[in-house]
Amino acid sequence: MSPDLRLIGAFKVHRPNILLITSDQQHWNTIGKFNPEIQTPALDRLANEGTTFRRAYCPNPTCTPTRASIITGKYPSQHGAWTLGTKLSEDQPTLGQYLQRAGYRTGLIGKAHFQPLRSTPEYESIESYPILHDLEFWKRFHGPYYGFEHVELARNHTSEAHVGQHYALWLQERCGDDWRRYFSAPTGTLAPDAAHSWAIPEGLHYNTWIAERTTALIERHHDNDERFFLWASFLDPHPPYLVPGPWDRMYDPERLTVPEVAAGEHDRNPPQFALTQQAEPDFSHWNETGHAVHGHVSHIRSLEERHRIVATYYGMMSFLDKYVGVILDKLDALGIANDTIVIFTTDHGHFFGQHGLQAKGPFHYEDLLRVPLIVRYPGLVPAGALNSKLQSLTDLAPTLLHLARLDVPPDMTGRNQWPVWSGDSDGIRGHVICEFHHEPTTVHLRTYIEDRYKLTVYLREESGELYDLHDDAAELHNRWDDPAYAALKSALLLRFMWAELERSPMPMPRIAVA
Repeated sequence: MSPDLRLIGAFKVHRPNILLITSDQQHWNTIGKFNPEIQTPALDRLANEGTTFRRAYCPNPTCTPTRASIITGKYPSQHGAWTLGTKLSEDQPTLGQYLQRAGYRTGLIGKAHFQPLRSTPEYESIESYPILHDLEFWKRFHGPYYGFEHVELARNHTSEAHVGQHYALWLQERCGDDWRRYFSAPTGTLAPDAAHSWAIPEGLHYNTWIAERTTALIERHHDNDERFFLWASFLDPHPPYLVPGPWDRMYDPERLTVPEVAAGEHDRNPPQFALTQQAEPDFSHWNETGHAVHGHVSHIRSLEERHRIVATYYGMMSFLDKYVGVILDKLDALGIANDTIVIFTTDHGHFFGQHGLQAKGPFHYEDLLRVPLIVRYPGLVPAGALNSKLQSLTDLAPTLLHLARLDVPPDMTGRNQWPVWSGDSDGIRGHVICEFHHEPTTVHLRTYIEDRYKLTVYLREESGELYDLHDDAAELHNRWDDPAYAALKSALLLRFMWAELERSPMPMPRIAVA
C-alpha cells in the first residue's frame, strides 16, 4: 500500500504532502500581486492558485519564539523559548514528530534558530559557537532535530560571520576556502563596510543552496513513494541589507515609496517610542540582563539611506522569490503539485521606515506583527481568494495535523483553521494574541487584536496602546488615554483577560470526579 493511505476502519485516508516555505522578517505587504512597487512572480502565482490571508499574525515578533511556535502549536510563554537567546527544550513535542508517526518523512533546509548562538552546560546548543564552524561535526550530523529526521542548516543572514553548518560544507565543495571572502570576519575577510551590493555569485548564495537541497529531497521522497513534510526556510530579507547583482540594482531607490514617521505620532505613546527618534537615546531604564534589547537604539537614518534600504530589501525579496519558484516548479515537474499543500509565510514582520522605525523591537504595530500567509491546495483551498479572517502562526501545527488526519494534541493551544482555509467557515478566531518578552520584567508586553480594535499592555506600566484599525489603519492615534475611549478600553481589557484564560493549555481531559 502507498504510504499516504492508511486503513482506518473501512476507509482509506489520504494524507497530502506538506511543503512549508518561509522567508525571514518579511513585511506583510511585500508581494507584487498586492504591491505594484515590487516584483515577486512566484509568490504572485502562488496567490493566484491559493488563498491569501490578509490578517495573519505572528505570536512574537522575533525569530526563536515564533519558529518554535510554528512547530509546537503553542505560544512562546507556553513552549518555553520565550525570547532570542533561549532554546526550545528538546522534550517539547513537535509537528514533525507527530507526522513521522503517521509515516511522513520530515526535513528542514535552511534556518532553524531553535537554539541560541551560545551554549552552556545547562542549556546546550548546537547552533552556537564554536560548533557552527566545526564542519566535521556537520558532515556527521543531519538530525534528528526537533521532529525533523533530516536537516541541513544555515544560521547567517547575508554576510554575517555566523556562516557555517551545512551551508558552509556546500560552499566548500564548490569553491574550497574561496567562499570566505564573501563573509565577515573572523570567519571570512569581507570588508566591514560592505552594504547593499554583495559580491557573492548567485550560484553560491544560500537561496540557491536552499532550493537545490529542498528540490533534491522532494524528488527523493517522490521516487521512494513517501509522504513528506518539508520546511524550506529562507534567510532573507532579514538584514544586513546585502544582495548580489543584478538584484542590488533592480529597484531605483528614488522611485520607491519610503515610509516615515508622522509629526507628533509618538506624543501619546509609551516613552520608548519617542526615544527611537533621538540621535543618542538612553534606554538604560529597560536594561535588566545586560543583553541587548532589539530595537532599543536610535532609528534615525538619512533620507538617502532610507531609500536605499527599501530598494535593497525589495531586491532581496525578488531574489528569494526566484528560488521559491524553483521549488514550485519541481512539484509541477514531478506531477505532485495537486497532492501537496504549500504554505508560504514568514516568522514576523519588519520596519523599513514605518513610524520612523527600522527592523524590529518591542513596537507592536501591524508592520511587525502581521505576516504574509498564502495557502495552496488545488481543489480544496479556494484559488485566487483573499481572506481577512484572523490567523495566528500558532495555528499552523494543529491545522496541518488535521490535514494529515491526525488528532490535535490537547496541549496545543493554536486553532485548527482548516474550515477557514477551505472556505467553509466565516472564522475560527475572534482574536489573536502577540507576545514580546525580551527582558524578565522591563520589556514584557502583550497585544490583543480583534477585527477592529487592538490593545497593548506592558508589565507594571500604566501606559499602553489602543488603536481602532478601521478608522486608523496606519495606527497614528493611540487612544489609550483618550477619555472618549475609556469605556471601550475597559471592555477590551476584560476581553483580553478572557482570551488569556481561554488559551490555558489542558494537557489531558478531566476523566473523573476527583
